[in-house]
Amino acid sequence: MQLRYAFRLYPDPGQQRALAKAFGCARVVFNDAVRAREDARKAQQPFPKIGELSTRLITQAKQTTSRSWLGEVSAVVLQQSLRDVETAYRNFFVSLKGTRKGPKVGAPRFKSRKDARQSIRFTANARWHLTDSGRLNLPKIGPVKVKWSRTLPATPTSVTVIKDSAGRYFASFVIDTDPQADAERVPATDRTIGIDLGLTHFAVLSDGTKIDSPRFLRRAEKKLKKAQRELSRKQKGSKNREKARLKVARAHVKVTDARHEFHHQLSTKLISENQGIAVEDLSVTGLARTRLAQSVHDAGWASFVNMREYKAQRYGRALIKIGRFEPTSQVCSTCGVKDGPKPLGVREWTCAACGTVHDRDINAAINVKTAAGLAVSACGAPVRPELVLAHCEETGSHGFPTEPRAA
Repeated sequence: MQLRYAFRLYPDPGQQRALAKAFGCARVVFNDAVRAREDARKAQQPFPKIGELSTRLITQAKQTTSRSWLGEVSAVVLQQSLRDVETAYRNFFVSLKGTRKGPKVGAPRFKSRKDARQSIRFTANARWHLTDSGRLNLPKIGPVKVKWSRTLPATPTSVTVIKDSAGRYFASFVIDTDPQADAERVPATDRTIGIDLGLTHFAVLSDGTKIDSPRFLRRAEKKLKKAQRELSRKQKGSKNREKARLKVARAHVKVTDARHEFHHQLSTKLISENQGIAVEDLSVTGLARTRLAQSVHDAGWASFVNMREYKAQRYGRALIKIGRFEPTSQVCSTCGVKDGPKPLGVREWTCAACGTVHDRDINAAINVKTAAGLAVSACGAPVRPELVLAHCEETGSHGFPTEPRAA
């Protein structure tokens, strides 16, 4: 399994200029490759192969006056830029056929020097290495200071240098992990859990635990509004506007980093303590179109679910998703009777069949665990609520929307 380990870089002014030159050269090669393929498409000719593009846009271009500065950066960076073009077009064509998972992907666009994110990639052929003093030695850039927050579990196969919108530099290493070593790090357990994600509480577990939602964006709204007002008053193209833009970007990345840290800590805790985890397959894209859009984006459910997926695969845990239309908030977890949909303001309800008083979120989490087949009886056998006949007025969907229930 391949994972990425990111570390903060602190290049000196000379290295920053060299990195800016490398970002620019990679961007120019990328744009030249996109332009060459677009010209071929308009002329109704076959797309040029990557080998032909490499010869024309890199090898021969270095010998011209207009592109001679391409020789000032590592050739591996330019080759990897062509690889990115090839991957972008492949994803675009697969998306057109409808065989690619997820939303449709558009055709590659031209990159700009004003893009929020700039990156270059070095493979093993570039002969980059880590020095004895812990610095990252990059070809034609030099040894760059690295803030090592943890140790690398294995020798990296490649490294990507990234500059984000806030002007920070990062080194992202690709690591091939050892499945056996990962399994030994997290011992097996017999615990299972069901999780119900929400907005009032970020997550409610089937054992009754409620995890509050940090609401990082909501807490930073006042500071963000002030910084954005200052940015809107600055003259475009001025140095003061660039300073104000950096201030806004740094405020946003602070919120993003805090949210990612919260997701990483919670997902690692759940994966390490439970052998089986049941979750509901929420339509985050659909919920983001409702009046709860800002709160949904602030919670970051998609990022949290993705973290649990790869961590469960890495450590040999079982992650089971149930359908998004499963009536987890309508069914009594004690007797299994479907009590019908309820408004979001109803946080507690009493089952009309057995009289059990339910907390809405805890009951939903238990039903998520039961629907995934993780609930067991005292003897260890799987248990599900018995099937009961629905009343006449309970059959059918009655046209109730799924968005409020899923939220």
